[in-house]
Formats: sequence, structure tokens, C-alpha cells
Amino acid sequence: MKKWSLVNNRNRIISDINITPLTDVMLVLLVIFMVTTPLLVMQSFKIKLPKAVSAEAEQEKGITLSITTGGAIYLNNKAVKMEGLFDSIQSEIKTASDRTVIIKADKDIMHGTVVRVLDIAKRAGAAKLSIATEPEGQSKTQ
Repeated sequence: MKKWSLVNNRNRIISDINITPLTDVMLVLLVIFMVTTPLLVMQSFKIKLPKAVSAEAEQEKGITLSITTGGAIYLNNKAVKMEGLFDSIQSEIKTASDRTVIIKADKDIMHGTVVRVLDIAKRAGAAKLSIATEPEGQSKTQ
């Protein structure tokens, strides 16, 4: 009797759905999205830095203020409005170990906008102000 039941179980049709391939595909998609999302966020805005012969290697210490061609301002890659910039910089300076503010302004931005941002950063408590440039002969967008 036991042999008959074993043979009968082998020939039985399996009617269950195998979800293993579906699970594999979903995990692969999850990994792909986890890897690409930070890259998409970092590349959400493009800045063409002005070129200078005397440009030095940029140190990523301190607080970064980026200004795009459309006039959008990003404080450490987070969008902020000009009206709230003073408070945002002030709170960042309180938590940062280095009080240097690096301005990454697109080369097509009006000079007045950059001066206004520099003034706000200085009044907010920045110890040093720096304007990021690109070494002459390189073509790098941020």
C-alpha cells in the first residue's frame, strides 16, 4: 500500500503556482531601483562652472550652495528658496564642523544673484566663502 501511495504522489499534477521566478525578478528590480535612485537625485540639476586657469582642486568640506541657470538654489543638494536661504544656512552652520560655504554657480547666472547669495551666507555666519570654478581645459558638469 505504501508503494502505491508514493507512486501515486509522483504522478499527481501540481496545480500550485510557482512564485519563485516572480520573486527573483522583483528582487532584481528592487536592487536596480535602490542603486539608481541616488544617482538620479544627485544629477537632478546641471551646473556649468566658470573656467579659470588658477582653479584649484575643490575640497568637499563645508556647506555647498548650488545655483542653476533657472535660478534654483540648492543647499547641500536640497532645494531652498531665496526667502528661506538665510535660516537654512544658519541651521546648517550650527550643525557643521566646517563653516566654509562653497558657491557653485552656473557660469550663465547673473552676477547680482551670486553676490546676493554670498551676502546672505556671510550674514548667516559663514567663516569662509569660496566660489567653485573648473580648471581651464576640462569640461565637467555637476
